[in-house]
Amino acid sequence: MTALATPPESRSVAADLVADQVTLTVIDNYLATTCREMGIAMMRTAYSPMFNESLDFSCVLFDAKGRLSAQAEFCPSQIGTIKFTVEWMLDELGPDIYRPGDVIIMNDPYRGSGHIPEHTLLKAVFHGDEIVGFVANCAHLAEPGAKAPGGLAGDATDIFQEGLRIPPLWLEREGVPQEDVWKIIFANHRTPKVTYGDLMAMVGSLNVAERRLTSLIDTYGYDTVTTATEDLIGIAERRMSEEIRRIPDGEYRFSDIIEDDGVAEGSYVIDCTVVVDGGNVACDFTGSDGEAAGPMNATYAVTASAVYNAFMHITDPTIPRNEGCYRPINIIAPPGTIVNCEFPAPLVGGNTEVSPRITDIIFGALADPLPERIPASLGGTSCCFLFGGRHPDSGDLYSHFHFEGIGWGGRPAADGNSQIIVINGNCRNTPVEVFESRYPLRVDSYRLLEDSGGPGLNRGGLGIERILTMVADEVTVSAIFNRMRVDPFGIGGGKPGANSGIYVRLAGEEAWSTFSEKFGTMSPSKFSNIRLRRGDQVMIVAPGGGGWGDPLERSSERVVADVAEGFVTPEAAQREYGLVVQRRNGTWDAAPTAARADTGPAS
Repeated sequence: MTALATPPESRSVAADLVADQVTLTVIDNYLATTCREMGIAMMRTAYSPMFNESLDFSCVLFDAKGRLSAQAEFCPSQIGTIKFTVEWMLDELGPDIYRPGDVIIMNDPYRGSGHIPEHTLLKAVFHGDEIVGFVANCAHLAEPGAKAPGGLAGDATDIFQEGLRIPPLWLEREGVPQEDVWKIIFANHRTPKVTYGDLMAMVGSLNVAERRLTSLIDTYGYDTVTTATEDLIGIAERRMSEEIRRIPDGEYRFSDIIEDDGVAEGSYVIDCTVVVDGGNVACDFTGSDGEAAGPMNATYAVTASAVYNAFMHITDPTIPRNEGCYRPINIIAPPGTIVNCEFPAPLVGGNTEVSPRITDIIFGALADPLPERIPASLGGTSCCFLFGGRHPDSGDLYSHFHFEGIGWGGRPAADGNSQIIVINGNCRNTPVEVFESRYPLRVDSYRLLEDSGGPGLNRGGLGIERILTMVADEVTVSAIFNRMRVDPFGIGGGKPGANSGIYVRLAGEEAWSTFSEKFGTMSPSKFSNIRLRRGDQVMIVAPGGGGWGDPLERSSERVVADVAEGFVTPEAAQREYGLVVQRRNGTWDAAPTAARADTGPAS
C-alpha cells in the first residue's frame, strides 16, 4: 500500500484542472463546516465540562501532503500549534505506516503540542487504497496525570511534573482499541472515566470528519477536491501577503513582562521586532530573556501560534483559513529562551499565559503603523484555577480546570468587550449551575468589577470578581495567573486596565490574603497543591483591558452612561475623565472639571 500519494486515475491531467469560483466556494465552506461538525460531535458526546461547556478543543483537516486545508473557529492557540503537531507527527512516523481505521494520539509539547493537557488525535482518510487526507483534533483533557490535579502546576520545575507525556502512539489500529495504551493512560490519570469519555468523543469526531471527507470526494472526485484545495491554499497565501503589504515597510519593536514564574524571584522580558518587507513579515524574538525556571515557558509552536493569532485578528477575516495563511509570516525564536524553551523545561503556563502576551506584543509593535486597527492590551491571563479531590457525594476523584473571562482592550472604534475569554482561547467558562452540580464548590458571587476597564477615549472592557466556597472537607487547589503585578497597557494615551488577583479567606476569618501571605508560596499568582478546608473561600479577580486614546476625549454622554450602568464609579469619572457625574431628580448629568476644560466633546 502506498500512502500520501495521488490516486492513479486522472493523475496526468490533475495539474491542468482549475476549479471555478463556485466550486472553490462550495468546497471551502464544506471543509470548514466539516470542522464545525467535528466540534459539535465532541461537545455532545464528551464527559467533562472542559468539552461540553467550555469547548476547549479544535478540529482541523489536512490534505494528503499533510498541509492544513481547513479549520473552524475554535481555540486559536490549538489551531496554531496543531499545524506543527501534525507536520512533525507525519515526519516522525514516516509515510507508509497508516492503515484504514488507525487513530494516533500524541500530547508531547516538545513534539508540537501546546502543553501536556492538550491531546491531539490524528486519523488518515482513505479512498480506495490511497490516503486522500488526514483529520485531526486537539483538546484539553481535564486531567493529564500531573503532580497537581488538573495539570497546571504553577510551581513545576520540569516537564515531568506536568503530566503523562505521550509520543505518537496508536490509540486504535484498524479500528481496534489498543488496550495497552489505554491502560497506561488510565493508570496515570486521576479521573480515568472522564478521560475515557472525552477521548472517545474525540475519536467519534474524527469518524464524522472521515465520512464527510469521503462523501465530498465521492461527489466531486479526488482531482477536483485536490485542485480546489491547492487553489484555496494559494488564494489564502496571496491574500495574506496582500494584507501584510498594506502595512508600511519597516521595523517595529515592543516588549512586555511576565511578572514571575512561580519558582524563582524576578520577571522575564519578551521582546519582539516586527520586520515588514513587502508581502512578508518576520517577528524576531531575539531580545527575549532566557527560559524560566518555572512553567512560564513557550515552545516554538506556541510562540508561532500566538504570532499567527495576532495577524489573523488584524487582517481580512474572509481569507480562507488554511496553510496559505501562515506562509507569509515568519518567526525567529532563539532556542533556550522563554519563547522557545528546551527540554526538559516546564511549560504548562506558556500556552495559557505567555501566548496571549505575545499576541499583545505584536499588537503593541504595530500600533504606530496601524493605528486604525490595533487595540489596547487585553487582560492577558486565563486566570487558571485548578482544583481536585474526592467528591463527598460519590466518593470518586474529581479534577477541573476553571478559567475566567477578562476585559479586552479598547479599540479604535469601540470599547473593549467585558468578561470574554482570553484571546488565545475562544472558549467559555463553566456555567454556575453545571459547576456547582459537578464539583464541591459553591459560587457565592460573580460580578463585573467597576473601574477595572482602562480609561480611554474607548474604554477597556471590565474584568470580574468571583467568590467560591469549599463545601468538601478538603479541596486541593492550584493556580497560574498573570497581570497581578504588571498592568494591561493602554494605547494612544489610554490608561492601563486593572490587575488580576487570587485571594484566600479561611473559614472564620474576615480579611482576604494572598496565597503567599497565608501559605508562604513564592508567587501570589502561581502555586500548586494548596489544601483548603470546608468553609474556606477563594476570590478570583480577572483583569480589565487597557484603554484606547485619551480619556479626556471621551464624550460626557458615554461617561454618564458608564456611571449609570455601574461600569465606572462617579469618583473614577472625575479622576480619570474630568467629569463630575451626579444624579439629580432621577437623572444623571455631568459637569467638566478644570482638567477637561480644554478638550472638545469627542464621541
